[in-house]
Amino acid sequence: MEDDELNRLVDKLNLAQKVELLTGATTWRTAAQPAAGLREMVMSDGPAGVRGEAWDERRTSALLPAATALAAMWDEDLAQRLGALLAQEARSKGVHVVLGPTLNLHRSPLGGRHFECFSEDPELTGRTGAALIRGIQSGGVAATAKHYVANDSETDRLTVDVRVPERALHEVYLAPFEAAVEAGVWAVMSGYNAVGGATMTESPLLADPLKERWGFDGAVVSDWAAVRSTVPSALAAQDLAMPGPESAWGEALLRAVRAGEVPEPVIDDKVRRLLRLAARVGALGDPEPARPARHRPRQTRALLRRAVAASAVLLTNHDVLPWTVGAVRTVAVIGAHAARPRLQGGGSAGVFPRHTVTPLDGIRAALRGTAEVIHTPGPGLVEQPWPLDADRCDDPQTGEPGLRLRVLDRAGHELYAEHRLSGRLLEPALVPGAHTVELSAVLQPAVGGEWTFGVGGFGHLELVVDGQRLVAGEYPKNTDDPAVVHVGPPCRHGRIVLRAGRPVEVVARRTLEPDTGRATLLTAAPPPPDPAAALARAVDVARAADVAVVVVGTTEGSESEGHDRLTLALPGDQDALVAAVAAAQPRTVAVVNSGGPVELPWRDEVGALLLTWFPGQEAGAGLADVLFGRAEPGGRLPTTWADRLADAPVTRTRPEDGVLAYSEGPHIGHRAWLRAGREPAYWFGHGLGYTTWSHDAIEAPPQAGPDGFTVRVTVRNTGARTGREVVQVYLSRPDSAVERPVRWLAGYAAVTAHPGTSTDVRVHVPARALRHWSPDAHDWRTEPGTYRVHAGRSAGDLTLTTEIEVMLCQEAGE
Repeated sequence: MEDDELNRLVDKLNLAQKVELLTGATTWRTAAQPAAGLREMVMSDGPAGVRGEAWDERRTSALLPAATALAAMWDEDLAQRLGALLAQEARSKGVHVVLGPTLNLHRSPLGGRHFECFSEDPELTGRTGAALIRGIQSGGVAATAKHYVANDSETDRLTVDVRVPERALHEVYLAPFEAAVEAGVWAVMSGYNAVGGATMTESPLLADPLKERWGFDGAVVSDWAAVRSTVPSALAAQDLAMPGPESAWGEALLRAVRAGEVPEPVIDDKVRRLLRLAARVGALGDPEPARPARHRPRQTRALLRRAVAASAVLLTNHDVLPWTVGAVRTVAVIGAHAARPRLQGGGSAGVFPRHTVTPLDGIRAALRGTAEVIHTPGPGLVEQPWPLDADRCDDPQTGEPGLRLRVLDRAGHELYAEHRLSGRLLEPALVPGAHTVELSAVLQPAVGGEWTFGVGGFGHLELVVDGQRLVAGEYPKNTDDPAVVHVGPPCRHGRIVLRAGRPVEVVARRTLEPDTGRATLLTAAPPPPDPAAALARAVDVARAADVAVVVVGTTEGSESEGHDRLTLALPGDQDALVAAVAAAQPRTVAVVNSGGPVELPWRDEVGALLLTWFPGQEAGAGLADVLFGRAEPGGRLPTTWADRLADAPVTRTRPEDGVLAYSEGPHIGHRAWLRAGREPAYWFGHGLGYTTWSHDAIEAPPQAGPDGFTVRVTVRNTGARTGREVVQVYLSRPDSAVERPVRWLAGYAAVTAHPGTSTDVRVHVPARALRHWSPDAHDWRTEPGTYRVHAGRSAGDLTLTTEIEVMLCQEAGE
C-alpha cells in the first residue's frame, strides 16, 4: 500500500483511536479500528511450529526441527520450503504474524535457548533466517525477526544490560537482522534486555540502524511485557506494545501526547507502520474471500522427514553406517530418549504436534518383518517428572484416557469441567468466579515402588494421591518472567509407595491468585530402575545384537528457555551408558538428541556418532532413513563443539552487577577458537556424509568488484555413493590495520555429485564480507589490500587457499 493511502487512513483516526492501536487488544491480537478498515491481527509463537492463540493439547500443529537443525542443513532452498509450511499452518489457524525466526547467536555454548537460535555465525544465521522469512512471507503471513538485539543468553534476561563493543555489535550481532531486513521482513521484535544502558524497547538502535540506515518499513513489536515505560519507549522507534489490553502505554500514553511529552507525528508513524503490516497480511480494507486451508498431511510429513535427515550431522563414522536392511538381524535400541525423545525445546515456543515418530518407532518400522528390535532404557534420567497424559491415566468421571479439569469457586463448587489429554494445562478456562483449578486422574501403576508426583503453579497448591496429601502450602510467585509464570511454573513434589496394578486417584489443585497466571501442572514419574541393573541389562542387550543404537540427550531441566546451562555434561548416567554399550558392541551408533553442544567423553569409543538436534515430529522416520542409507546425513555443524566446557574460549552468561560484558568483541564461535589457538572436538562446519571428497582447486578473480566476487572451487566425489558436499569459503587478512578474526566465514554453496565425478562449485562472496565497522566514522569501511581466500569442509579443514586484491572504495558511498 502506498504511503499516501496510509496517510489518508491515519487521518481518519482521532488521537485516542491511534493510541488504542499501539497496545495489543488481547494476549495475541492487535486492536481493530473499523474507521480505517483495520481488522484484528492474530500473532502466534512460531519458530518450530505455529501454535495459534491457545495453549491447548487438542489443537495440534506441525512440528519442525529446531532452529539449530535448520541451520545445520546449510540449505536455503529447504529452509524456505519449511518457512512456506509455517505460513500454511498459520493461515489454517487464522494467524497473520508468526513470531520467528530468532536471529540471536550462539555466543556461549551454555546459552539455554540455543535450540531456538540458528548458529554461532552471523553469515550462516543471516542466510538461514532470510530463507525462512522469504518462505513465511510468500504465503502472505508476516515473519518476525527477534530478539533485537544481543539477547543471546537467558540469565537475568529481563534486566541484563549487555555491553558490546561497537564493532562487534554491527559486524556480528546486528548483521543477521540486517540480512532479515534485506530479505523484506515485515516485523521485528525488540528484546527484554538492554544494550549499552538502554533497554531495547527504548533503544536508539530501533531507529538507527534498523529504520534509518537499513530502511526497515515494517512494525517493531515488543517481546511480551517488554515495554516497561511510557514516554521513553514511545519516543523510541517502538511501534507496538504486546500483550494487551494492559500495558505501560494505553491511557498513560494518551495523556503524555496531550501533555506534549510525545509528539503526535511520532504516534502517526507507529500507526502507519501497523497499517502497512495489516495491508501486507490481508487485515486492512475489504477482506479477501476466505481460502479453505489445504491440509496435506502426507506432503507435510514427507517434508519434515526430509528435514530430519538433511539436518542430521554425522560427526564420526568408522565404517559402521549405513546399515543394510536384510543384513541386520537384531538391533538393540537403548536409552530413554529412544522411546521418549526431545522433539522440541522447552519454553514459550512449544507446540502440540499432531503426530510423532520416536527413534524406536522409526527403527521398528524400517525393520518390520526383517529383524528383531529390542529396546531397553538404561539407567533413569535425573529429571523432573513429566506431565500425566492420556497414555498413563484415565478421566475419573468418564473413564476415557486422560484427565478431568474442573474450575471451582471459592466455596469449592464446580463452575466448569471438561475432559483433557494432558496434565500440563497452561490456559485452563477462566470463568466468572473462578478461584481454584483442579486436575484429577486415575493412575494404574505399571510398576510398584516409590512414585514421585508434582503439582505446578503459584498460590495455594495441594496434591493428594490415593487419599494421602503429598503437597499442601502457599507458594507465592517469585518471578516476573512470563515464560515461568505462564509456561513453566515450578512444581512442588511428594512421594508415595504404590502397588503395581492397583488404581489410585490423583488430585491436584491450585488457587488463582491475582497476577500469578493460571498455568497448572500435574506430573508423575515411576520409581527409577536400579542403575546398576539397568546398565547391565543395556550391556547384555547390546552384546547380543548385531548392531546397537544408543540415544542420549538433554532434558527439560538442563536445556530450556528461562535459564542458561551450568554444564555441558549429559544429565544422569548417560555417559556411562554410552561407554558401556560401546565397549560391549563395536558396531554402536550413538545418537545425540540435544539443541546445543554437549560434552561427548566417549566420542572416540563409538562406531559412529550422529547428531539429530531437536528433530521435530518426524524424528524417528528421518533417523531411520539415515541409519539405513535411504538418505545421507546432510548436516554440517552450525556451532563449534568443545571437548570439555573448560576448553571453550567464550562461556560467560551470568551478568555482574546487572552487566554482561561481551569483552571478546567479534571473536565468538570458531573465531574465538582460532584466536585462542585451541582445537575443539568438532569445528563449525564439520559433518560427514556417506561418500568422500577431495577439494582439488580454487580460483578467484585477481580483484574484488563493488558487489564482491565469486570463488570457483573444484571438488571430486572420491567415494562409491552419490553425495552432497557443502563448500565453505573463509577470508583472512593477516596484516590488517584493524583487529579482525583469524578467519571468518564469507560464503558457502552445496553441490551434489556422482561417484568419481568432479564439479566446479561457485561461491559468491558479497562485498559485506570484506568490510568492517569504523567506530570513528560510525560507518562501514573496506580496507584495501590483499585478502586470503580459503576453501574447504569446515572452519578447521581448509585445504585450498588463494589471494585477491581489494581496492579502495569497494562500496558505494565510501
